[in-house]
Amino acid sequence: MSTKKTTPDFILIVLTLSLLTIGLIMVYSASAVWASYKFDDSFFFAKRQLLFAGLGVCAMFVIMNIDYWTWRKWSKSLIIICFVLLVLVLVPGVGMTRNGSTSWIGVGAFSIQPSEFMKLAMIAFLSKYLADNQKKITSFKKGLMPSLGLVFLAFGIIMLQPDLGTGTVMVGTCIVMIFVAGARISHFAYLGLVGVAGFVALVASAPYRIKRITSFLDPWEDPLGSGFQVIQSLYAIGPGGLLGMGLGQSRQKFFYLPEPQTDFIFAILAEELGFIGGSIVLILFALLLWRGVRIALGAPDLYGSFLAIGVISMVAIQVMINIGVVTNLIPVTGITLPFLSYGGSSLTLMLAAVGVLLNVSRHSRY
Repeated sequence: MSTKKTTPDFILIVLTLSLLTIGLIMVYSASAVWASYKFDDSFFFAKRQLLFAGLGVCAMFVIMNIDYWTWRKWSKSLIIICFVLLVLVLVPGVGMTRNGSTSWIGVGAFSIQPSEFMKLAMIAFLSKYLADNQKKITSFKKGLMPSLGLVFLAFGIIMLQPDLGTGTVMVGTCIVMIFVAGARISHFAYLGLVGVAGFVALVASAPYRIKRITSFLDPWEDPLGSGFQVIQSLYAIGPGGLLGMGLGQSRQKFFYLPEPQTDFIFAILAEELGFIGGSIVLILFALLLWRGVRIALGAPDLYGSFLAIGVISMVAIQVMINIGVVTNLIPVTGITLPFLSYGGSSLTLMLAAVGVLLNVSRHSRY
């Protein structure tokens, strides 16, 4: 390995903290009305988000100073722990159910979402596998199937919760990593056909997923039911115009758009800050992607490269899915917008993942 740099990627730190700051402001703006009504405290969600942001930033700076090869050493233990937690979530009396999904485990006054941490554990483990077996990855039986087998096992358990959004991000991230490792496109084509068939089966097995598809195609067919959230999101984005209605001046957060501080926070941001505000956020994410790819290309070994690609792919896929849902480009899935949406486990994980990326940057040749 190369000599360790004295400082990590400063631009990546600035981009991350900039997005986090925007997120804290928007969580308060989006949630103040609902928090005042439900908890008699307009800062209820903002204070909790600030707490998790503080914990996440501390984790980011601590992990930034931990050699990334440590995750290679402990990747097997981490993924076993995450599998155990995923199973525990399904045990009656242990898992907590919210919005139809049993994805959380209560820890005192807070809760953790094991599926979020599985994403990072899977990246660490798959990076080790790909680095050790890169020559075999062109083989369907010896390279591709063993790696995807573990991924789809985790996906299957996550779907029992069910949590299609998180599972999709994890699978998408792993497929990008395997593709970058040199897997054959023809193999992905065959798997793509199987994946489409599996996706259709998953949709057909749950009536609420069918409603999400139909509401995506025509949300106004059921404007007070399955299409309600998407319609309210578009009603928020439209009036924002070029400059927006002004910070704190959203109308849709007045009980029109359900829980606007979570998955649909970008709609409130676009309403209040307009096209320019939304574009600035997307540019920050694009720059974050650029820095991540640059770090991956400059990593001194294959494990560092795959680890960096995995982290930045996870962020990029989650951003694309979230923005796609908010703008009705894809059907609704429960995916948070990294660094901006309210959510303790998601925010903490993303900041910890950036810490891993920052450590790789300390060894990068660029």
